[in-house]
Amino acid sequence: MDNSPIKKRLGIVGARGHTGSELIWLLEGHPGFELIFVSSRELAGQRVSEHNTGYSGELNFEDLGPSEVAGYGADAYVLALPNDLSRPFVEAIERECPQAVIVDLSGDHRFDPNWKYGLPERFRDELRGARRIANPGCYATAMQLALLPIIDLLADAPHVFGVSGYSGAGTKPSPKNDLELLRDNLMPYGLSGHLHEREVSFQLATPVHFMPHVASFFRGITLTISTILEAPADYQTIVALYNERYKGEPLVCIEQDAPLVRDIASRHQVAIGGFTLDAAGARLVLVATIDNLLKGAATQALQNLNLASGFDELEGIRQWLD
Repeated sequence: MDNSPIKKRLGIVGARGHTGSELIWLLEGHPGFELIFVSSRELAGQRVSEHNTGYSGELNFEDLGPSEVAGYGADAYVLALPNDLSRPFVEAIERECPQAVIVDLSGDHRFDPNWKYGLPERFRDELRGARRIANPGCYATAMQLALLPIIDLLADAPHVFGVSGYSGAGTKPSPKNDLELLRDNLMPYGLSGHLHEREVSFQLATPVHFMPHVASFFRGITLTISTILEAPADYQTIVALYNERYKGEPLVCIEQDAPLVRDIASRHQVAIGGFTLDAAGARLVLVATIDNLLKGAATQALQNLNLASGFDELEGIRQWLD
Protein backbone atom coordinates (compact mmCIF):
# COMPACT_ATOMS: atom_id res chain seq x y z
CA MET A 1 0.00 0.00 0.00
CA ASP A 2 1.22 3.48 -0.89
CA ASN A 3 1.18 5.51 2.34
CA SER A 4 2.75 8.65 0.86
CA PRO A 5 0.76 11.84 1.53
CA ILE A 6 -1.62 13.11 -1.14
CA LYS A 7 -0.08 16.01 -2.99
CA LYS A 8 -1.78 19.27 -3.87
CA ARG A 9 -2.39 19.50 -7.62
CA LEU A 10 -0.98 22.67 -9.17
CA GLY A 11 -0.99 24.21 -12.64
CA ILE A 12 0.92 27.12 -14.18
CA VAL A 13 -0.63 29.41 -16.78
CA GLY A 14 1.92 31.29 -18.88
CA ALA A 15 4.89 29.04 -18.19
CA ARG A 16 6.99 30.10 -21.18
CA GLY A 17 8.46 33.11 -19.38
CA HIS A 18 11.51 33.28 -17.15
CA THR A 19 9.49 33.27 -13.93
CA GLY A 20 7.42 30.26 -14.96
CA SER A 21 10.61 28.38 -15.74
CA GLU A 22 12.10 29.19 -12.33
CA LEU A 23 8.92 28.10 -10.57
CA ILE A 24 8.86 24.77 -12.45
CA TRP A 25 12.41 24.16 -11.22
CA LEU A 26 11.50 24.99 -7.61
CA LEU A 27 8.41 22.78 -7.67
CA GLU A 28 10.48 19.83 -8.87
CA GLY A 29 11.91 19.50 -5.36
CA HIS A 30 8.68 20.18 -3.47
CA PRO A 31 7.17 17.14 -1.70
CA GLY A 32 3.70 18.65 -1.34
CA PHE A 33 2.81 19.81 -4.86
CA GLU A 34 2.22 17.81 -8.03
CA LEU A 35 2.53 19.85 -11.22
CA ILE A 36 -0.37 18.69 -13.41
CA PHE A 37 -0.19 21.11 -16.33
CA VAL A 38 1.87 23.95 -17.75
CA SER A 39 0.20 26.26 -20.23
CA SER A 40 2.02 28.12 -23.01
CA ARG A 41 0.57 29.01 -26.38
CA GLU A 42 4.00 29.47 -28.00
CA LEU A 43 5.45 26.18 -26.72
CA ALA A 44 2.33 24.01 -27.01
CA GLY A 45 3.17 20.38 -27.76
CA GLN A 46 6.80 20.62 -26.70
CA ARG A 47 8.12 18.73 -23.69
CA VAL A 48 8.60 20.84 -20.58
CA SER A 49 11.89 19.07 -19.88
CA GLU A 50 13.32 20.38 -23.16
CA HIS A 51 13.04 23.93 -21.86
CA ASN A 52 13.61 23.35 -18.12
CA THR A 53 16.71 21.36 -17.28
CA GLY A 54 15.65 20.99 -13.64
CA TYR A 55 12.37 19.30 -14.58
CA SER A 56 12.31 15.50 -14.96
CA GLY A 57 8.59 14.86 -15.49
CA GLU A 58 6.61 13.88 -18.58
CA LEU A 59 4.44 16.95 -19.09
CA ASN A 60 4.13 18.80 -22.37
CA PHE A 61 3.26 22.47 -22.68
CA GLU A 62 -0.40 22.98 -23.60
CA ASP A 63 -2.30 25.83 -25.21
CA LEU A 64 -5.18 26.21 -22.74
CA GLY A 65 -8.00 28.73 -22.58
CA PRO A 66 -9.66 29.81 -19.32
CA SER A 67 -12.33 27.06 -19.29
CA GLU A 68 -9.73 24.36 -20.01
CA VAL A 69 -7.49 25.65 -17.22
CA ALA A 70 -10.40 25.65 -14.77
CA GLY A 71 -11.43 22.21 -16.01
CA TYR A 72 -8.31 20.68 -14.52
CA GLY A 73 -9.80 21.24 -11.08
CA ALA A 74 -6.42 21.97 -9.54
CA ASP A 75 -5.91 22.78 -5.88
CA ALA A 76 -3.72 25.74 -6.81
CA TYR A 77 -3.06 27.85 -9.88
CA VAL A 78 -0.20 30.20 -10.65
CA LEU A 79 -0.95 32.86 -13.26
CA ALA A 80 2.36 33.93 -14.83
CA LEU A 81 0.77 36.12 -17.48
CA PRO A 82 1.53 39.67 -18.64
CA ASN A 83 -0.49 42.45 -17.05
CA ASP A 84 -4.18 42.78 -18.01
CA LEU A 85 -4.61 39.14 -19.11
CA SER A 86 -5.56 37.34 -15.89
CA ARG A 87 -9.25 38.26 -15.57
CA PRO A 88 -10.84 35.54 -17.78
CA PHE A 89 -8.73 32.86 -16.09
CA VAL A 90 -9.63 34.08 -12.61
CA GLU A 91 -13.33 34.19 -13.52
CA ALA A 92 -13.26 30.66 -14.92
CA ILE A 93 -11.39 29.25 -11.92
CA GLU A 94 -13.71 30.98 -9.46
CA ARG A 95 -16.70 29.58 -11.30
CA GLU A 96 -15.46 25.98 -11.57
CA CYS A 97 -13.32 25.52 -8.45
CA PRO A 98 -13.74 28.49 -6.08
CA GLN A 99 -11.77 26.83 -3.28
CA ALA A 100 -8.59 26.70 -5.36
CA VAL A 101 -5.66 28.92 -4.45
CA ILE A 102 -4.74 31.47 -7.12
CA VAL A 103 -1.40 33.26 -7.05
CA ASP A 104 -1.25 36.02 -9.66
CA LEU A 105 2.25 37.16 -10.62
CA SER A 106 0.99 40.07 -12.72
CA GLY A 107 0.06 43.49 -11.41
CA ASP A 108 -3.66 42.96 -12.02
CA HIS A 109 -4.69 42.45 -8.39
CA ARG A 110 -2.05 44.29 -6.33
CA PHE A 111 -4.45 47.15 -5.63
CA ASP A 112 -7.52 44.93 -5.11
CA PRO A 113 -8.64 44.72 -1.44
CA ASN A 114 -10.28 41.36 -2.16
CA TRP A 115 -6.84 39.84 -2.79
CA LYS A 116 -4.13 39.34 -0.19
CA TYR A 117 -0.86 41.08 -0.98
CA GLY A 118 1.81 38.39 -1.01
CA LEU A 119 4.73 39.89 0.91
CA PRO A 120 5.23 37.24 3.62
CA GLU A 121 7.69 39.26 5.68
CA ARG A 122 4.91 41.77 6.26
CA PHE A 123 1.61 39.88 5.87
CA ARG A 124 2.48 36.30 6.81
CA ASP A 125 -0.51 35.70 9.08
CA GLU A 126 -2.98 37.02 6.51
CA LEU A 127 -1.51 34.76 3.82
CA ARG A 128 -2.02 31.53 5.77
CA GLY A 129 -4.95 29.78 4.13
CA ALA A 130 -5.56 32.64 1.68
CA ARG A 131 -7.23 31.78 -1.64
CA ARG A 132 -6.47 34.88 -3.73
CA ILE A 133 -2.92 36.21 -3.57
CA ALA A 134 -1.35 39.01 -5.59
CA ASN A 135 2.39 38.39 -5.85
CA PRO A 136 4.32 41.66 -5.43
CA GLY A 137 6.49 43.06 -8.20
CA CYS A 138 10.23 42.44 -8.15
CA TYR A 139 11.32 46.05 -7.71
CA ALA A 140 8.41 46.55 -5.29
CA THR A 141 9.50 43.64 -3.08
CA ALA A 142 13.02 44.99 -2.62
CA MET A 143 11.85 48.58 -2.15
CA GLN A 144 9.34 47.71 0.53
CA LEU A 145 11.67 45.43 2.48
CA ALA A 146 14.34 48.13 2.34
CA LEU A 147 11.97 50.87 3.55
CA LEU A 148 9.77 49.11 6.10
CA PRO A 149 12.14 49.43 9.11
CA ILE A 150 12.39 53.22 8.67
CA ILE A 151 9.01 54.08 7.16
CA ASP A 152 7.89 55.93 10.31
CA LEU A 153 11.10 57.96 10.46
CA LEU A 154 10.88 59.56 7.01
CA ALA A 155 10.44 63.30 6.61
CA ASP A 156 9.81 63.16 2.87
CA ALA A 157 9.25 60.77 -0.02
CA PRO A 158 12.27 58.53 -0.62
CA HIS A 159 13.99 58.57 -3.99
CA VAL A 160 14.89 55.18 -5.47
CA PHE A 161 17.31 54.65 -8.37
CA GLY A 162 16.85 51.12 -9.71
CA VAL A 163 18.69 49.02 -12.28
CA SER A 164 17.41 45.62 -13.44
CA GLY A 165 18.84 42.90 -15.61
CA TYR A 166 17.07 42.46 -18.91
CA SER A 167 15.26 39.30 -17.82
CA GLY A 168 12.87 41.67 -16.07
CA ALA A 169 11.57 42.68 -19.51
CA GLY A 170 10.31 39.12 -20.13
CA THR A 171 10.76 36.94 -23.19
CA LYS A 172 8.73 38.97 -25.68
CA PRO A 173 11.20 41.02 -27.77
CA SER A 174 11.38 44.68 -26.78
CA PRO A 175 14.02 47.43 -26.54
CA LYS A 176 14.48 46.51 -22.87
CA ASN A 177 15.74 43.00 -23.68
CA ASP A 178 17.49 43.80 -26.97
CA LEU A 179 21.13 42.99 -26.23
CA GLU A 180 22.37 45.12 -29.10
CA LEU A 181 20.59 48.21 -27.74
CA LEU A 182 21.78 47.41 -24.21
CA ARG A 183 25.40 46.84 -25.17
CA ASP A 184 27.60 49.37 -23.29
CA ASN A 185 24.40 51.08 -22.25
CA LEU A 186 22.05 51.85 -19.36
CA MET A 187 18.47 52.40 -20.49
CA PRO A 188 16.06 54.52 -18.41
CA TYR A 189 12.34 53.89 -18.75
CA GLY A 190 9.04 54.50 -16.94
CA LEU A 191 10.52 57.46 -15.07
CA SER A 192 7.17 58.65 -13.72
CA GLY A 193 4.18 56.62 -12.63
CA HIS A 194 5.85 53.22 -13.05
CA LEU A 195 3.63 50.36 -11.83
CA HIS A 196 6.04 49.52 -9.02
CA GLU A 197 6.22 53.15 -7.93
CA ARG A 198 2.43 53.19 -7.61
CA GLU A 199 2.44 49.76 -5.97
CA VAL A 200 4.94 50.68 -3.26
CA SER A 201 3.36 54.07 -2.62
CA PHE A 202 -0.02 52.34 -2.22
CA GLN A 203 1.22 49.54 0.02
CA LEU A 204 3.31 51.78 2.28
CA ALA A 205 0.76 54.61 2.25
CA THR A 206 3.51 57.10 1.50
CA PRO A 207 4.82 58.53 -1.78
CA VAL A 208 7.92 56.95 -3.30
CA HIS A 209 9.81 58.41 -6.27
CA PHE A 210 11.20 55.59 -8.41
CA MET A 211 13.52 55.79 -11.42
CA PRO A 212 13.97 52.39 -13.13
CA HIS A 213 16.68 51.45 -15.63
CA VAL A 214 17.66 48.26 -17.43
CA ALA A 215 21.22 47.08 -18.07
CA SER A 216 22.91 44.37 -20.12
CA PHE A 217 23.23 41.75 -17.35
CA PHE A 218 20.58 39.01 -17.32
CA ARG A 219 19.23 38.74 -13.78
CA GLY A 220 19.20 40.76 -10.59
CA ILE A 221 18.19 44.22 -9.39
CA THR A 222 20.08 46.88 -7.49
CA LEU A 223 18.33 49.78 -5.77
CA THR A 224 20.01 52.85 -4.29
CA ILE A 225 17.58 54.55 -1.91
CA SER A 226 17.99 58.11 -0.65
CA THR A 227 15.85 59.27 2.28
CA ILE A 228 15.51 62.29 4.58
CA LEU A 229 14.84 61.51 8.24
CA GLU A 230 12.55 63.52 10.50
CA ALA A 231 15.20 63.53 13.24
CA PRO A 232 18.96 62.92 13.05
CA ALA A 233 20.08 59.34 13.62
CA ASP A 234 23.35 57.46 13.88
CA TYR A 235 24.60 54.38 12.08
CA GLN A 236 24.22 52.00 15.01
CA THR A 237 20.58 53.00 15.56
CA ILE A 238 19.67 52.49 11.91
CA VAL A 239 21.36 49.11 11.62
CA ALA A 240 19.75 47.96 14.86
CA LEU A 241 16.32 48.79 13.42
CA TYR A 242 16.99 46.58 10.40
CA ASN A 243 18.46 43.73 12.41
CA GLU A 244 15.50 43.77 14.79
CA ARG A 245 12.89 44.01 12.01
CA TYR A 246 14.32 41.06 10.08
CA LYS A 247 15.49 38.88 12.94
CA GLY A 248 14.48 35.33 12.06
CA GLU A 249 13.73 36.19 8.41
CA PRO A 250 15.92 33.80 6.36
CA LEU A 251 15.16 35.54 3.06
CA VAL A 252 16.36 38.98 4.17
CA CYS A 253 20.08 39.58 4.73
CA ILE A 254 21.35 42.73 6.46
CA GLU A 255 24.92 43.51 5.41
CA GLN A 256 27.47 46.11 6.41
CA ASP A 257 28.69 46.93 2.92
CA ALA A 258 26.55 47.86 -0.04
CA PRO A 259 25.43 44.54 -1.61
CA LEU A 260 26.39 43.90 -5.23
CA VAL A 261 23.94 42.78 -7.88
CA ARG A 262 26.30 40.08 -9.15
CA ASP A 263 26.26 38.47 -5.70
CA ILE A 264 22.46 38.25 -5.50
CA ALA A 265 22.01 36.49 -8.85
CA SER A 266 20.45 33.01 -8.35
CA ARG A 267 20.00 33.61 -4.62
CA HIS A 268 16.62 33.59 -2.89
CA GLN A 269 17.20 36.45 -0.46
CA VAL A 270 17.00 40.22 -0.51
CA ALA A 271 20.26 41.83 0.62
CA ILE A 272 20.13 45.26 2.29
CA GLY A 273 23.20 47.23 3.34
CA GLY A 274 25.60 50.08 2.68
CA PHE A 275 23.84 52.25 5.28
CA THR A 276 25.33 55.75 4.96
CA LEU A 277 24.36 58.91 6.84
CA ASP A 278 25.46 62.45 6.09
CA ALA A 279 27.39 64.45 8.66
CA ALA A 280 24.19 65.77 10.23
CA GLY A 281 22.61 62.31 10.45
CA ALA A 282 19.57 63.57 8.53
CA ARG A 283 20.07 61.93 5.14
CA LEU A 284 20.22 58.14 4.92
CA VAL A 285 21.28 56.25 1.81
CA LEU A 286 21.11 52.47 1.55
CA VAL A 287 21.30 49.77 -1.11
CA ALA A 288 19.11 46.71 -1.70
CA THR A 289 19.59 43.88 -4.18
CA ILE A 290 17.26 41.07 -5.25
CA ASP A 291 17.11 38.40 -7.92
CA ASN A 292 14.08 39.54 -9.88
CA LEU A 293 13.23 35.98 -10.98
CA LEU A 294 13.48 34.37 -7.53
CA LYS A 295 12.58 36.38 -4.41
CA GLY A 296 11.26 38.97 -6.84
CA ALA A 297 8.88 36.43 -8.42
CA ALA A 298 9.10 32.60 -8.28
CA THR A 299 10.54 32.14 -4.78
CA GLN A 300 7.98 34.54 -3.34
CA ALA A 301 5.20 32.80 -5.26
CA LEU A 302 6.25 29.51 -3.66
CA GLN A 303 6.35 31.13 -0.22
CA ASN A 304 2.77 32.26 -0.82
CA LEU A 305 1.65 28.89 -2.17
CA ASN A 306 3.13 27.20 0.89
CA LEU A 307 1.41 29.56 3.32
CA ALA A 308 -1.92 29.26 1.52
CA SER A 309 -1.73 25.47 1.31
CA GLY A 310 -0.62 24.67 4.84
CA PHE A 311 3.01 23.77 4.12
CA ASP A 312 6.11 25.14 5.79
CA GLU A 313 6.76 28.54 4.20
CA LEU A 314 10.22 27.54 2.97
CA GLU A 315 9.32 24.08 1.67
CA GLY A 316 11.04 23.67 -1.68
CA ILE A 317 13.22 26.72 -0.95
CA ARG A 318 15.21 25.96 2.19
CA GLN A 319 17.56 23.49 0.50
CA TRP A 320 18.76 26.22 -1.86
CA LEU A 321 19.62 28.80 0.80
CA ASP A 322 23.25 29.69 1.42
